[in-house]
Amino acid sequence: MNGSDRRTAAACPRPAARDSLYTPVRVVDLDLDEPSGLRSPGGLGADDPAGRVLALVRLHGHPLGLVTATGTAGDTATLRRALVDAAHRELPVPALSTATPAARPGRVGRARVPAGPLTVSVIVCTRDRAELLPSCLDSLVDIGSPAIEVILVDNAPRTDATERLVRSRYGDRVRYVREPLPGLSRARNRGLAAARGDVCAFTDDDAIADSRWVAALAEAFQSDDRIGCVTGLVLPAELDTEAQFVLEEYCGPGRGFAARSWSLREPLADPLVQFSTGRFGMGANMAFRTEVIRSLGGFDPATGTGTPSRGGEDLLSFQQVLTAGHTVAYQPDAIIWHRHRRTMEALATQIRGFGVGFGAYLAAAISHRPSLLAELLRRLPYGVWRWHVTHRVGPRVGRVDSDTLRTLRRLERRGLLYGPFCYLFTVWQQRRPGAAGRTGGQPS
Repeated sequence: MNGSDRRTAAACPRPAARDSLYTPVRVVDLDLDEPSGLRSPGGLGADDPAGRVLALVRLHGHPLGLVTATGTAGDTATLRRALVDAAHRELPVPALSTATPAARPGRVGRARVPAGPLTVSVIVCTRDRAELLPSCLDSLVDIGSPAIEVILVDNAPRTDATERLVRSRYGDRVRYVREPLPGLSRARNRGLAAARGDVCAFTDDDAIADSRWVAALAEAFQSDDRIGCVTGLVLPAELDTEAQFVLEEYCGPGRGFAARSWSLREPLADPLVQFSTGRFGMGANMAFRTEVIRSLGGFDPATGTGTPSRGGEDLLSFQQVLTAGHTVAYQPDAIIWHRHRRTMEALATQIRGFGVGFGAYLAAAISHRPSLLAELLRRLPYGVWRWHVTHRVGPRVGRVDSDTLRTLRRLERRGLLYGPFCYLFTVWQQRRPGAAGRTGGQPS
């Protein structure tokens, strides 16, 4: 951890006294059409939750929303009835007789007959976190479709632990690729160079893929050939610590449970849409037509985790796909379960990184397309006002103390101011003599 990280961590309240008061929330997956019970996130095993429970409610696999209830150990049937009752009270649950799998909601784009199944390359980038990989890679190889290849990009590893794990546990089911230069964008570009699929889907090493994740992404692309990028729903795989719960209160599944799409071909309801691309999705759950993302040059190596820019590579890629004339679609049927940071110190560093990454993204967008500067400056006052209104914190939000949320907002705002300078510094750093170029090299 560098000096700035230590200052960031110290700026966030250290809730030692409150940690003992936090009660873990169990996360479960419930399909109203499956009376067999509850599943753990990603369907990795049966669950017998007790205490506070948060459930993703589905119908025929399609996510409808989130509900809560309280469970008792050994009495899953009662908990399931309570969750089902809550779903019918709080969510728009259609009649089972009319909501068939062939006509469920959540489609995007214009319907057309697909020319054939799309092949999908799933790319996971990691660096020295071998302990997280089994859950992630197990969920991907268990999807079991011959139209899917899984690529693991080992980014500037300090040991061979990740390579040994992949080769011994997965064999030829996971392609191991090494990117020697650090940086998430370089790693993603390395995976992109190695990919053979029509679509490249990206997720993180601390994520668990839903069994229908790849299929839902492919269906969205096949529904409309104008779609260049598809994002999906990201939900917590666990809420074991206060920091994980706070992040959900801070961010939450704000993109909702309805399919949407954005295009510059039609008049924009929101003039900020081409700048506020965080509403489209996030890097833990995104996919691109391979030919589209390659034509745009891949991911800007001056953005992303592992550089002073700290992030923003996903937002920039969404913006570039949009301004190149393609459609960006959000498909909530494509679900990723994410394991959030477990400590308040790590959370504070992450939130500051959100701000730095967003500022870096805006600087990168203008660097790639200078004509955007005038439009951004014209929209900036409205954007600042809307950000302030949407991020206003009341006396108490949910079960999270408002002082904690205000501190995190300040960290994010401070990071946002640093972001453009961090991006420019990263560009300068990478252009020095001996620095590597834009792409991550050729596949091995």
